[in-house]
Amino acid sequence: MTFSSLGLSNNIDSAVSELGFSKPTHIQQQAIPIILAGHNLIAAAQTGTGKTAAFALPILEQLSGSQTLRKKRARALILVPTRELANQVNSDLQAFAKHSELRSAAIYGGVEYGPQKQALIDGLDVLVATPGRLIDLFDQKAIRFDELQTLVLDEADRMLDMGFIDDINKVFDRIEQSVQCLLFSATLSNPVRALARNAIESPKEISITKHSASKAQISQWLVTVDKDTKSALLSHLLKSHDWQKVLIFIETKQGAAKLVSQLEKRGIMADCIHSGRNQAARERVLDTFVNGDLPYLVATGVAARGIDIEGLPCVINYDLPYPADNYVHRIGRTGRAEQTGEAVSLLSKDDFKNLCMIESRLGHLIERRVIEGFEPRKPVPISILNYVPKSKRSAK
Repeated sequence: MTFSSLGLSNNIDSAVSELGFSKPTHIQQQAIPIILAGHNLIAAAQTGTGKTAAFALPILEQLSGSQTLRKKRARALILVPTRELANQVNSDLQAFAKHSELRSAAIYGGVEYGPQKQALIDGLDVLVATPGRLIDLFDQKAIRFDELQTLVLDEADRMLDMGFIDDINKVFDRIEQSVQCLLFSATLSNPVRALARNAIESPKEISITKHSASKAQISQWLVTVDKDTKSALLSHLLKSHDWQKVLIFIETKQGAAKLVSQLEKRGIMADCIHSGRNQAARERVLDTFVNGDLPYLVATGVAARGIDIEGLPCVINYDLPYPADNYVHRIGRTGRAEQTGEAVSLLSKDDFKNLCMIESRLGHLIERRVIEGFEPRKPVPISILNYVPKSKRSAK
């Protein structure tokens, strides 16, 4: 199957081919025809499955042939949870639209309003925005929705987790019922389904979650270790494997800074991004990581939302995440676009319950390894694949 066979024009097909994509992914095969047909859609698709192109390509196709004529308007609006993702989606849009005259821009909080208002002044074809900044600019009359044709909620579960529900509802209150609505989410949790039920009329539904949660091209394994020797084990793994670029997930910003310091003392160059660093510093560090000048990046889950890095060979969970869906989201950073990748987790005894929930979510056990010299003094129990937290167990 080719992109042109899905109903995309030669201009878009050529741009996609020049980016190195020869055939559509599963989510693209299913979503593109539905969107081109004008249907509303809710879709479950993990990071790395090609979901941005799944909605961006048909939107650009729908908008091709004409442009926004009125000031302070956009014909398509894509809501995202973070500024990093806003920039990434906008970059993808511009690459996909390189053979057209369609214009896009990204707006988000944490920066001055002036340049963003100027970007909106002549009108846009596609606007990528975080919800809070979008509502601020709407209230300042810098943007209007009366030419809007398509609204996308990207990473809807993340937006709800980050408390954007009120701003999202404000957007829906301000758009016409005729606007095509598309919701993409890593998981179709109860809050996401409630949002879709209340805001989106008669949507089609597709799910690629199960397929991507255990992608064969991602080698998943974990190492059991005591908590107090985790950083030494991480240093050993980084030195003994030929990973050119590694994204390391950790739970707290204090832990991120401490881990970078510990790695540097062992001669390993690393840096970190977390919510405590300003936007300029985060972008600078991320750029050095993406272009290959920084081999190891330590990131908290919040700071890493929206990071999209091509050719990432390995992700390491220094801390196991909670809930289990966050694990699936994290490992999806590697093994993208049919490439292979590794997802490694460091497991101490106090992370055992998280492991059980993760393996239950995956539907299989993760391979365990013990590294000589780092054998845990506190053994990690055998996994319980059908583990259920106490809070969810039915009363007997």
